[in-house]
Amino acid sequence: MNYQEVKNIILSELQNKLPKHLSYHSVSHIEDVIQASREIGKAEGLSEEDLVLLETAALFHDTGFLYGSKDHEEKSCEIAQDYLPNHGYSQEKIDLIKGMIMATKIPQSPNNHFEEILADADLDYLGRDDFFTIGDKLYEELAMFGMISSERDWNLLQERFLENHHYFTKTAIENRAAKKAENLAIIKSKL
Repeated sequence: MNYQEVKNIILSELQNKLPKHLSYHSVSHIEDVIQASREIGKAEGLSEEDLVLLETAALFHDTGFLYGSKDHEEKSCEIAQDYLPNHGYSQEKIDLIKGMIMATKIPQSPNNHFEEILADADLDYLGRDDFFTIGDKLYEELAMFGMISSERDWNLLQERFLENHHYFTKTAIENRAAKKAENLAIIKSKL
């Protein structure tokens, strides 16, 4: 599996072609999810080969935004299916990667350990100190799409989202759940 090669190609493609108005679903989000997936995957005891599969799924998980936000996970799977056979990935591994990509679809419903890790990595920021900084980028993006029209709408949306979200892996629960609860309390205090 030539992960580094495919990573260079995909990140360059995203850098050049992702719509500039995507303040949240950007290259920095993808890099953040790759890093979080590696950290969670290592802590969860994955082998180096399995970490490569996980990072590949993280790399591709939002590539569908090149074609719009609607059903972007399905489109991301198609893009992965197009690229990966040419970079040393077997169909069996590609199918695993596509499952991980689909596990990031909201509401998340992962079916195996790999999918749980990527689902947690995609929303890792919910339980971090940079939650509000990253959240501001999502706020900008959703406001641009006309999905929210006020800070109050945003806080209500965030409150609902955080209350309904839960981490799946032992690592994310141990490392992120407490801070996520703090972030939720701050949001509630604004309402």
